[in-house]
Amino acid sequence: MKRVLKFLSSLIALFLLPILSFSIEGNLIDMVTKRAMSTFNVPGIAVAVVKDGEIVHMKGYGLASLDTKAPVDENTLFAIASNSKAFTSAAFSILVKDGMLKWDSRVCDIIPEFRLYDPYVTQAFTIRDLLSHRGGLGLGAGDLMIWPDGSDFTAKDVIFNLRFLKADSPFRTKYNYNNLMYIVAGEVIARVSGKSWEEFVEERIISPLKMVRSATSFDRLKDKSNIIDPHAPVNGVVKVIEMKLNPMANAAGGIYSSVSDMAKWVSAQMRTREYEDTWVPHTIIPVKGATTYKTHFSSYALGWRVSDVEGYKMVTHTGGLSGVLTQVTMIPELELGIVVFTNQQSSEAFSSITNTILDSYLGIKDRDRIAENKMRLERALAEELKVMSEVQKVVDKAEREMERAYLESFCGTYVDNWLGSVKIELSREGLRFSSSRSPSLSGGVNFYKGNTFIVKWDDRSLNADAFIMFSLDSEGLPDGFTMKAVSPLTDFSYDFQDLLFKKF
Repeated sequence: MKRVLKFLSSLIALFLLPILSFSIEGNLIDMVTKRAMSTFNVPGIAVAVVKDGEIVHMKGYGLASLDTKAPVDENTLFAIASNSKAFTSAAFSILVKDGMLKWDSRVCDIIPEFRLYDPYVTQAFTIRDLLSHRGGLGLGAGDLMIWPDGSDFTAKDVIFNLRFLKADSPFRTKYNYNNLMYIVAGEVIARVSGKSWEEFVEERIISPLKMVRSATSFDRLKDKSNIIDPHAPVNGVVKVIEMKLNPMANAAGGIYSSVSDMAKWVSAQMRTREYEDTWVPHTIIPVKGATTYKTHFSSYALGWRVSDVEGYKMVTHTGGLSGVLTQVTMIPELELGIVVFTNQQSSEAFSSITNTILDSYLGIKDRDRIAENKMRLERALAEELKVMSEVQKVVDKAEREMERAYLESFCGTYVDNWLGSVKIELSREGLRFSSSRSPSLSGGVNFYKGNTFIVKWDDRSLNADAFIMFSLDSEGLPDGFTMKAVSPLTDFSYDFQDLLFKKF
């Protein structure tokens, strides 16, 4: 009888094991997500985990908006930002399979007005080059046409202005993330398919997967009743901010979705392998220094970043817009997919959650990912504070000594080939900077030292104050200027270093 009872106990334990594992996994995700929200001051987060084709966790946490106090659930819509790029590459995969183009089709054959910094590069540039960040332009080159708002730039403007962006490295030799090429990619899809990028992606990808709440842009959403507000620190306090993305950049970052819908996207990717050709590495990303996991190689494929973690292939991407950050991660060999959406621009939050979940499946124990990320963030913020404080001391001293007549000599209209014109004007409070084509780039200008000033943007959520370095003509008067970010933590999409203004 004891032997029978022992056998029955073992059998019951065997059947209960999956339920117990699910419970522990769910509790683990609840715990790390709530702690990440508290530690990194994120109002709302949504998480989905897909394993072996089944959704094992899907839940929302916290608030969709600090203003409305609406809760986040699994159906709450987030801007997925650059996770839209994988949909763009999947659209090309469909077009290739339909025989409408090839991966090595030349862009200039489809968009004759396409021009880059070099005639050879222009002629040789292919679809693969558009999607793999190896075109030779610098990190984030030209992003100020779409970031933070790029109010009146069109796709036509972007395509024309590409010719003014200088090469940072030889063609196909270096990884430098570039959003503008995905805008061009969206235009290629439109010209080849006869439908807009938005229509094609919704009809051929989103609708067949029954991603019923998702759309390729904010304006195309059918139901906006359950949607997040973006948040960011403003003078040290997290607040609701305005979401800004020019619709012409939808192919680079315009999709809105929920973790419920994105779980379908991730599951289909791993189950059918229909878009596996987009997982093939194209551009090497050097692995340097300490890595989160044991990693031997890193690369960019087509709309995805591909690397190895603890011996497994990892396919992943992140997305970021003002006030929103998202991450999608897949370990195809484990049939594991993780989706984490946040409505505050703290990358430490989503990476802590994703890596804690990964750890549980990779058998990694005793790693506190939140504590690790908090420590890194505190070091980075301390360095930023040191830099900004030293700069402000110089600005304060210079302001007391500055004569108004000297400031007037810097006033005027200055023009950059691709960003257009800005005005430097003198008000009662001092110099002001205003961009005609990107209105968010407006702020007060303070003297720093020599011929260098600092512009502090009126929108304090941008975290992108910049140096303005004036050049002088033979009479010692300003005739142009260049720019660069002050803070080491400024997002690369504020590509001030690519601007060259001349006095008009």
